[in-house]
Amino acid sequence: MTQQGPLWKVGGAMAATAAALALQGCGSGGSDAASNARHIEAAWVVVGAGNQATARAITSYTPVPAATPGAACPQISINGQTSRMGLRAGPATAPLRPTASAPEDSKPAEFPVSVCETALPADATDVKVAGQSLPLPKAQPQRIVVLGDTGCRMKKADNAWQACGDAVAWPFATVADTAAGFKPDLVLHVGDYHYRENACPADVKGCQGSPWGYGWDTWQADLFKPAAKLLAAAPWVMVRGNHEECARGGQGWFRFLDTQPFGEARSCNSAANDATANYSDPYAVRLGGNTQVVVFDSAKVGRAALKPSDAQFAIYQKQFQQVADLAAKGGTANTIFTNHHPILAFAPIPGAAPAPGNLALQSAMASLYPQAYYPPGVNLALHGHVHNFQAISFKSGHAATIVSGDAGDNLDVALPDPLAADATPAPGAVIDRITHHASFGFVLMERRAAPSSGWTFQAYSAAGKLMATCQQEGLQLDCDKTGFLTP
Repeated sequence: MTQQGPLWKVGGAMAATAAALALQGCGSGGSDAASNARHIEAAWVVVGAGNQATARAITSYTPVPAATPGAACPQISINGQTSRMGLRAGPATAPLRPTASAPEDSKPAEFPVSVCETALPADATDVKVAGQSLPLPKAQPQRIVVLGDTGCRMKKADNAWQACGDAVAWPFATVADTAAGFKPDLVLHVGDYHYRENACPADVKGCQGSPWGYGWDTWQADLFKPAAKLLAAAPWVMVRGNHEECARGGQGWFRFLDTQPFGEARSCNSAANDATANYSDPYAVRLGGNTQVVVFDSAKVGRAALKPSDAQFAIYQKQFQQVADLAAKGGTANTIFTNHHPILAFAPIPGAAPAPGNLALQSAMASLYPQAYYPPGVNLALHGHVHNFQAISFKSGHAATIVSGDAGDNLDVALPDPLAADATPAPGAVIDRITHHASFGFVLMERRAAPSSGWTFQAYSAAGKLMATCQQEGLQLDCDKTGFLTP
């Protein structure tokens, strides 16, 4: 057999095993063509509601002639038992739908690949796709990478054209490789995977040749290629960001990343279904001990406060009641809430005082918990959206907050330091301590030793330099480096 290009595009140690198999003319399924490693574009494990782990694979293999549904999918070996992965979504070109861009700056999303999946049993100890082992969830993960806002920004409306081929200007691959080097047990992505919305102008050098739009080529460039080593290192919990709402990257979100079953009503292919597809119910992922993460979809939230008569108000109010139910379930005294948009944190504004947290979510939350915003049991919140690092603890008994939205997209300006003493992200939230920086990087959270139920959070630069260390215990977040409040 003649070797043709990269045989396993997920990279790292996976490549050597896959290459050897492919040169023998087989993948995990012997002569089964669909299981040949050369067709596998990516393979990883995603964790959803109830800690259900699902193996996913993206394949470029197309049976000729076309065969039964799923024939494009590779075989999967689970604890030595082999079966074929199920087809989640086959190749398609989605008709052009209304997008966040003008029609002349948009195009139909092309997906010339199949997405395959298999729900993994809780007792899975050895899982292979095309001969390569996939990382499996641990009952009590010790190290969790938290990162977000990873794609390369190409957006005509903002005249923003990041140099996607420059590892300094867009360092997501460096961030992902560095994070993989810490050998995490789990990865939590807090949203915004896809940013290449519009075609690079002819007079902008840095993004020439980049794919754009909402199809597979852009998802491959923005996520699957640069994150290859991190996808191979650990299972992922995936939070949806505003860049994955239906008028933007929602079609790819539902094909590749969402943990619910794929179907037309939740595909973002038709704007007629957006009122359903732009919202997903929250769910919990247990982290062992007495800690859980509650994942919340805020992809379509706006900035302005909502009125009780607004349709979104009722949606988010109901979903925060579900968050309260999840937080109240037994044995989870330390609930960590995660969504994309910061609620008790700041958005820096060049030359002006920073903006508060998301007013729309605050208004729905305050209708249920007027002083606390979060329900009892929620001690900490993790977010992205703002492209910097923030760690905030409050004197007023509010849940502590960490923002980790600095893993690739253009950074925001730094927050003022010192911060005005009366600065607050929400009415009634009185800051005790704040730590922040505006540099590319990620957060590593590590379980603290018993009897503590908290976690240690360390902020690292893209290259792995330790920037700050914070200890969480209940609602408190104590960091070794802090900013200042004016007297």
